[in-house]
Amino acid sequence: SSWGDLTDTLRAICDFNGNAYFLSPPGLLGTGSFYPQTVSSMEWFSMNDARFEAAFDLQLNPAQPGMKLHKLDKARDKNFWSVRVTSDIRLIVHRMDGSFMLCYVDHHDKAYEWASRRRLETHPKTGAAQWVEVRDVAPVPMILGAMVSVSGVLKASIGIPQPALKGVSREDLLGYGVPSDWADEVLAADEDELLKLADHLPAEAAEALLELATGGRPKAPAPAPAGADPFSHPDAQRRFRVMRDTEELARALEFPWDRWTTFLHPAQRQLVESSFKGPARVGGSAGTGKTIVALHRAVVLARRHPDARVLLTTFSDPLARALHVRLRRLLSQEHEPRLAERLEVEALDAVAVRLHARLIGRVTLASLQDLERLASDAVRTHGGHRFPPAFVLGEWLDTVDAWHLADWPAYRDFKRLGRLSRLSQAQRAVLWSMFEHIRTGLAQEGRTTRSSLFHALAQRISTMPHPPFDFVVVDEAQDVDPATLRFLSAVGGGRPDALFFAGDLGQCIFQTPFSWAAAGVDVRGRSRTLQVNYRTSHQIRAQADRLLESSVSDVDGNTDERRGTVSVFNGPLPSIRTCADENEEREVVSRWIRDRLDLDGVAADELAVIVRSADQIAQAESAVTTARARVCVLDERIEIQPGATSVCTMHLAKGLEFRAVVVMGCDDLHMPLAERMSEAGDLSDLDALHLTERHLLYVACTRARDFLLVTGVDPVSDFLADLVSAS
Repeated sequence: SSWGDLTDTLRAICDFNGNAYFLSPPGLLGTGSFYPQTVSSMEWFSMNDARFEAAFDLQLNPAQPGMKLHKLDKARDKNFWSVRVTSDIRLIVHRMDGSFMLCYVDHHDKAYEWASRRRLETHPKTGAAQWVEVRDVAPVPMILGAMVSVSGVLKASIGIPQPALKGVSREDLLGYGVPSDWADEVLAADEDELLKLADHLPAEAAEALLELATGGRPKAPAPAPAGADPFSHPDAQRRFRVMRDTEELARALEFPWDRWTTFLHPAQRQLVESSFKGPARVGGSAGTGKTIVALHRAVVLARRHPDARVLLTTFSDPLARALHVRLRRLLSQEHEPRLAERLEVEALDAVAVRLHARLIGRVTLASLQDLERLASDAVRTHGGHRFPPAFVLGEWLDTVDAWHLADWPAYRDFKRLGRLSRLSQAQRAVLWSMFEHIRTGLAQEGRTTRSSLFHALAQRISTMPHPPFDFVVVDEAQDVDPATLRFLSAVGGGRPDALFFAGDLGQCIFQTPFSWAAAGVDVRGRSRTLQVNYRTSHQIRAQADRLLESSVSDVDGNTDERRGTVSVFNGPLPSIRTCADENEEREVVSRWIRDRLDLDGVAADELAVIVRSADQIAQAESAVTTARARVCVLDERIEIQPGATSVCTMHLAKGLEFRAVVVMGCDDLHMPLAERMSEAGDLSDLDALHLTERHLLYVACTRARDFLLVTGVDPVSDFLADLVSAS
């Protein structure tokens, strides 16, 4: 990696007392994700490197005799000095009476350019320390000044773009942290200009402006008290990492890049540290940091309650392994390795099997193939109806087994909120006879279902004086089912803070809707939505959001409002291509992959090709190999191979993220999947399946951070019409 790649990557700020601050790139602190194009650069750093030795030596002794300091007379901030490290590398430092701060490092010309356009100041209204970018603004020509003063109606009629922020005053902008130098330009900017300006503003100001432009009304931070330390302000702490001593600085300088992925945005920290009288849930669209909130929540609970056992869990083994890796990093960074002894990370099903074996006894779980066989046998045995095996199995899984309906009256009177097709009492009676056939078959084979396992555990735990866990934090909670929630409800027992859920209703791809409250977990009044997206560019997020409604609600009325979501960085527009045949699609995808690798510096393992079904994997593999890249087909273990481009289905892509993504094979037979649509019982079930397929495409598109290509062979999926209109 070249030294120039490190621009805006890492800056250390130090003072004479041994305190130090680290400044991260905008939008990185608190993300829970990272931009892999800088990973190799960060790993290239080491304490043996001359540049880091210089930085560290300055922290220990700002008056280093071997360091040549040069005052930058042309800098806008007169306190900037440069430090010569090598013949070409310069450190930029900020030097005042009583402080000596390390700010920036790069090649000679780039370092000087950075200093010439920056100044360090305390915001006059918020009191937060900020780096303010300074740039020359040309005087407004007289004729343009006259045009600016005409009415909005006349502006529109002659084609002058309208300001994006209507009804917002200069004082409002200052309250959001916009530097005074930029306030007037921001007020006059149209939507396109506002996006460009946001890249030059402090993160808190950029986020507020983007939310205002999308119709939201962000809450302005409380001004700091007079005389308060500007670096202790919550907004300043998004940029500055306080380091207590030189030993801590040394550890920080040795961190690999993925260790900088566990810091919290102030809005996230509030959720992490809050106390709730009952179950609570945090929602938000893909990339808003729900997983990082779940991680920190688990750690905070374990720290607050030294004698408690905390479970951090999710719905699959691969995602649980990923959580475990990130938790290890976080605990290592917090220097609390012993906390891991009271923090368990395991998938929900694995937890249930282990607890059932210990508390009740070992069982043999029925596989999906077992249930499909029994459902088909039940349909053949009980004639005189038109129910296909797929419908019978779906009704069994989502209604009878999920809610543990033990007898005919329970099924007859059950309100089927999650199953949209209407059934008469006579139809239910026919179905019940088939369900009894399935239940008898399971008993004869000595098998039990997953839902029965969770139900038995819930009953057993509800009689225990002490639950197996004091606190449970669930990630990807949108896909938990009724039986699992009943188990979690029994563990929580209604205790304050016992249950915390993180998930996105718009990413629900495994579970039909149902009432959480009916399953014993009521989060009404304790549900919050994150609205700052750190992982996905504004362009990709805005386009993917068009696949879903502007707000997504669950059966209990809890709503995730998506209209106010903003992204903290920009990128190229996604590309949507319709191809004549599979050969053309393979060539289009192959060329796009090659361009990302060659022109944009994307590493092969930062790229993925995602398809709807397993029968499209071979086509995706072919496109990758045609691009002369090594391919890795992901299985249930989700093991991404260094140096290889990943290929996987949309379901397996859940929870993953890549710098560049191709969503391939979006034709009308695969998106939505025709095979799945044929299983619908009636039109209402068809609508529910259709919505789930939309969620799948949304999940696939939002795995991308910077680059996205969506392709299909004509006739393409109807879903692409939304994406095309957005591009």
